[in-house]
Amino acid sequence: MATLAGWHVELEFSEEGHRTSAAALLRLQDGNELKARGYAMRHPSDLGQLRVGEEIAGARALMDLASQLLDKAHGEIDEASGRQSRPLTH
Repeated sequence: MATLAGWHVELEFSEEGHRTSAAALLRLQDGNELKARGYAMRHPSDLGQLRVGEEIAGARALMDLASQLLDKAHGEIDEASGRQSRPLTH
């Protein structure tokens, strides 16, 4: 099977105190870029596990990115078809 497209998602993480932040970037072949952020907060009594904070913050950023991508796709369907392709609420 031939590959039709390839996407690369960039994720960058930063930690400040008990808060881990993730920034996600997806560059699409149509020239659009989608950007998203995700956060995780560590309770002061929790062990300092940076990887876990990255996983949670990264997952939240990717969920935001997925939602934006669905909205973009449905907008394109709506524009091409002249009708609403999805309910207004997610």
